Amino acid sequence: MLLSAHKDLKAAISALPVKEKDKLLLRLIAKDKILTEHLHFKLLEDESDLEARRLTLLEEIDAAIHNLNANKKSNTKDTLAVMRVLNGKINQHFKVTKDMTSELELRLHLLNNLPVNIKDAVYSPLQAYNEKLTAYFVRATLSAYKKYLKMHEDLRFDFSDAFTEVLNKIHQGKMAYAGKLLNLPEEL
Repeated sequence: MLLSAHKDLKAAISALPVKEKDKLLLRLIAKDKILTEHLHFKLLEDESDLEARRLTLLEEIDAAIHNLNANKKSNTKDTLAVMRVLNGKINQHFKVTKDMTSELELRLHLLNNLPVNIKDAVYSPLQAYNEKLTAYFVRATLSAYKKYLKMHEDLRFDFSDAFTEVLNKIHQGKMAYAGKLLNLPEEL
């Protein structure tokens, strides 16, 4: 039910006393974790907190990638699981902060450092995860590329080297065909 479709409800909510509106608002906010965190960020935090959040997530990405690289038995299934978790955390970071610059920086850092050239046997049961990882990686890159194109050209210049590195990783590796299918450019 959209509020815009119910003009009477909108008017009735506006007519409520302030105390009752506050009580309803607090009950609604408590039901949505992202909204609660977003309001906390917006009302109680500042730029230094944004930088702290970004650095914390950057360290978490580095630690997860280090664990993947350190584990000799890591395979594409492990890499895909780690990528999905970290991608979700980056998405949550964006929903809370609404800062596209830090989101793109974190996503490019993840895409550049994630090990994707893991050699599983051709007839391995993990072969299906090779395809899933490729699809997920290329789609994440395409999503980041669309956001990159929406940015101001000065910011795009700052991210161009990191993005070129990701595109090279795709087009010079096993993911080249998937990158061409999704019309990812080979260079910026």
